[in-house]
Amino acid sequence: MSGDVVEQRRLRIGVAGLGRAFSLMLPTFLADRRVELVAACHPRAEARQQFAKDFPARTYADVPELAADPNVEAIYIASPHQFHAVHTEVAAAGGKHVLVEKPMALSLAECDRMIDACRRAGVALIVGHCHSFDTPYLETRRLVESGEFGAVRMVHALNFTDYLYRPRRPEELSTAEGGGAVFSQAAHQVDIVRLLVGARATRLRATVGRWDARRPTEGAYSAMIWFEGGAFASLSYNGYGHFDSDEWMGWVGEMGAPKSPEAYGSARRRLATLKSPGQEARLKAEGTYGGAAYKAPTAGDEPINHQHFGPLIVSCERGDLRPMADGVLVYGDAQSERRPLDLPSVPRGEVIDELYGAVLRKTPPIHNGGWARGTLEICLAMLKSSEEGRDIEL
Repeated sequence: MSGDVVEQRRLRIGVAGLGRAFSLMLPTFLADRRVELVAACHPRAEARQQFAKDFPARTYADVPELAADPNVEAIYIASPHQFHAVHTEVAAAGGKHVLVEKPMALSLAECDRMIDACRRAGVALIVGHCHSFDTPYLETRRLVESGEFGAVRMVHALNFTDYLYRPRRPEELSTAEGGGAVFSQAAHQVDIVRLLVGARATRLRATVGRWDARRPTEGAYSAMIWFEGGAFASLSYNGYGHFDSDEWMGWVGEMGAPKSPEAYGSARRRLATLKSPGQEARLKAEGTYGGAAYKAPTAGDEPINHQHFGPLIVSCERGDLRPMADGVLVYGDAQSERRPLDLPSVPRGEVIDELYGAVLRKTPPIHNGGWARGTLEICLAMLKSSEEGRDIEL
């Protein structure tokens, strides 16, 4: 899987947005022989120059030009959240298949426009990377579907990180503009839980935490979600940079790399050295693709484990399942065991599995527009539930 077999031909991809999301996907594009990067657009000249240096490819200043490039088959939309909808519509109008980063959009109406645009154009629409693509969760889903442990009854998911204190642009600290932990982080956690429960969510109750006036968006949330068939799930996230739940994942970080406890507090310490929001935004730009502090991926950077999104336990009728970065821990009626996973040969290769399959094999993807719309519906309901202090029917 995930690039182990060289396919008959490579899918030609253009990139819309050369920021943080692209930097995280770049190792995948470099390692997976099923795809090649043939074009990109970005408003920052330094990023375009870096791309032209790294690839024999065209660069553009805006998305319409990229969508008009006849050599591009699919566009990876990695622009800021508030542009996902319009950039998807432009790509579809140009006849390009779409891989768009999470969250799919900022409203259900935008999701509907994106789905309709791709349907009319006859192009595939896949939303990711979300951590529900990660092999540990896909393998846990396979174990659930095997029937070995009976039906899912409860899921408990939590994640404690330093998310809110990493360098941010001003809009990333504004919920109205798509910032905050619900849009950026619950999009992962909700997606994973929905995948594992395998039923439609019917109701939720949630509350969010906004505990730092200098970072005026939600940095934490908790939610209880009920599903058809009686299963329920609790989700908690805290991005305020104190406890680090990777301690409970064997000190393997979210991206699959080993993590040192000695790095505790580094995000807060670095942020304390910055004097203004503009300086913070510049720091983020400098560390992303083409920036002054950008470090290109090298052959030794491949993760030795799968990616993950924090501790999670799936309680079934006849056992509990705990996905880890290198396997699935199984707690049955009579014994517990570890079911190991093959290590990844391509980071995030599961995304290319779906994209390549959907475009060139016409295989229906899991993470299509309808699926991602369902995740956004829950994220929006979490914000509404917290604001209004009540349950929200879905």
